[in-house]
Amino acid sequence: MKTSPISLAFEKSKKEKRPALLTYTVAGDNTKKKSLEILNSISNYADICEIGFPHNTPIADGGQIQTASYRAIKKGIKMKDIFQIVKKFKKNKNAKPIILMGYYNMIYQYGQSKFLKKCKQVGVNGLIVVDLPWPDNKVFAKNCKKNSISFVQLLSPTTSKTRMKKIINNSHEMIYYISMLSTTGGKLKVSPKNILKNYSKIKKIIKNRKKNLVIGFGITSKNISSFKSSDGCVVGSEICKKISKSIKNKENPVTNVTYMVKSLRKKLS
Repeated sequence: MKTSPISLAFEKSKKEKRPALLTYTVAGDNTKKKSLEILNSISNYADICEIGFPHNTPIADGGQIQTASYRAIKKGIKMKDIFQIVKKFKKNKNAKPIILMGYYNMIYQYGQSKFLKKCKQVGVNGLIVVDLPWPDNKVFAKNCKKNSISFVQLLSPTTSKTRMKKIINNSHEMIYYISMLSTTGGKLKVSPKNILKNYSKIKKIIKNRKKNLVIGFGITSKNISSFKSSDGCVVGSEICKKISKSIKNKENPVTNVTYMVKSLRKKLS
């Protein structure tokens, strides 16, 4: 079986003895054109690019991502535009694997099989569906696999060991560990040391070396170097904040975000 682009990205970062850097931006923020330009530019430094569906009630997202979502919605972004952004991005020779992140009701409204077919067609490599936990996601995850799309399962600090084992068994090549019980972008209420303590406990349960565990929520330029022992780190809110600040200061978000991602990558090396 062909190795997936997500697995290859982790293999590459492991060879370079560093965690993979995963970036998160909201599709269409602050315009469709700028959104694509940001992706093309940060792709030189990120290993995997997560793209969020803009949603008017994003339950798991903190202020920065909500603001980014509202900006994109205000500009009239639709699902077809998100697919268009991915399709255009994938034409870039430096394009990295793409993981779409969002909420199930948007997939449901679009039509599940139509959605997965379209994802495969435009080159989406993975999906994170925040409000579709295990075991409710079993059928959907199988359907993702049939379309060569990786379904990313979520684990949190309160996931019981029994449940955790089942989720890991049902996971594909990437698992997302939510570092703390908060919305995205919240200040780290737990020390990196404690997060890594929980992280290594989970890693002991994951017997399959091909399953990569990434840490997300609360990761910033200030603390990212504390997580060098992980398989990967996700930075989202800080990037969205940089876009907001650039717009406010009438600066180019592409330049500013690229500089930030380049610096994040350096801190992981």
